[in-house]
Amino acid sequence: MDYRLLIARRYFASKKQFSLVSIISGISVAGITLGTTVLIVVLSVLNGFFNLVRDLMVSFDPHIRIESASSRGFLNPDSLIQVIRNTPHVESVAPYVEGKAQFIWGEGKHGNKVVIVRGIVSQLGVGENTVSRKMTTGVLQLARGEGEPGVVLGEALANRIGIFSLNNDYGPNRVELRSAAGLARSLSTFGFPDFPRFQVRGLFQIDPAYDESHVFIDLPEAQRLFRMNGRVTGVELRLNDLDAAAGVKTRLSAQLDAQRFRVSTWFDIQKTLYETMLFEKWGASLILGLIILVAAFNIVGSLTMVVIEKRRDLGILQAMGVSRSHIRHIFLLEGLLIGGVGIAVGTTFGLLLCYIQDRFKWVPLMGGDSFIIDAYPVVVQYGDVLIVAVGVLVLCTLAAVYPAWRAAQTEPVEAIRWE
Repeated sequence: MDYRLLIARRYFASKKQFSLVSIISGISVAGITLGTTVLIVVLSVLNGFFNLVRDLMVSFDPHIRIESASSRGFLNPDSLIQVIRNTPHVESVAPYVEGKAQFIWGEGKHGNKVVIVRGIVSQLGVGENTVSRKMTTGVLQLARGEGEPGVVLGEALANRIGIFSLNNDYGPNRVELRSAAGLARSLSTFGFPDFPRFQVRGLFQIDPAYDESHVFIDLPEAQRLFRMNGRVTGVELRLNDLDAAAGVKTRLSAQLDAQRFRVSTWFDIQKTLYETMLFEKWGASLILGLIILVAAFNIVGSLTMVVIEKRRDLGILQAMGVSRSHIRHIFLLEGLLIGGVGIAVGTTFGLLLCYIQDRFKWVPLMGGDSFIIDAYPVVVQYGDVLIVAVGVLVLCTLAAVYPAWRAAQTEPVEAIRWE
């Protein structure tokens, strides 16, 4: 073992001595341990909430959305879809039409509401269509067939208008949708407005706010409702790897005309929400980092006291030929030892607490009965653990710089005469 590390280890923890310096060093280690543990646990909990919100959002948001740069949409989506299907990681592609319309039930006697109408391809398989995976009642059968076209509503909206079952007469099973484009066309032709009626064929449940503001109809019906004349608003992609979204966006952006198409990932679609959550994560980390900063000041104090206490030893070492740089290295190594022990113990405790919470749900979430989870979610990202460990180690090393410099300034003759 290098003699510098041997001396640093002896100064850090001596079996034969127990002094005030040892107590202060122990407090420094305890502070580093506590700070590291808390940082890992808090970051993991915030990661858990981030992933929870992300998974909830992408349950109805696409992984990638390609929209028309103009408000009128674009024609011939099949050629664009063919290009997209040849892109790696793309699992499914679906065109859509979206717009706002007046939702009327009970022939206008009971009420109306402005909703977002989305026209989708209902023939897609269950794995390819987000709505079909969230159906709770009925089926996703939107095509016109021989009668009226179908519509599916969110459960929150259905309960509001009094639809509790699709197989009885307790509530309205037919609704009307009126778009601004349809109303403008009827007024311009001086004809009697003929607004389409839809039969309620199913209910879905995604999120209460989303359920009450969105309805789904068949793509051709939406094109007629908004007078799109064969155009679509855009296409939505689902990938086999959510983390590949940024790479797929880059590839598609290079292939598509930026004047005609706008490409967005799941992060871009809810960018404000995700950026706020990330800001909270690193803001909380900086605040909790004050624990480690206080522990670092303890390191400065404890090592300075070691320098004073071991001044005679340092003079003897220099008289024996140890250079000033090696004296500095001894105290820098001691700072690393304090940080290393604190990081090792703190990381172990932090990961253990995260495992216990993830496995046994020891800490319940207040009000969890009315939420989608009943305990604090935990997701350990080892990149975060590495950042915490490296950051704490750097801070401990910087804290040892001043004591190491002061130790190197010791004059051998005065130190040996000093008692």
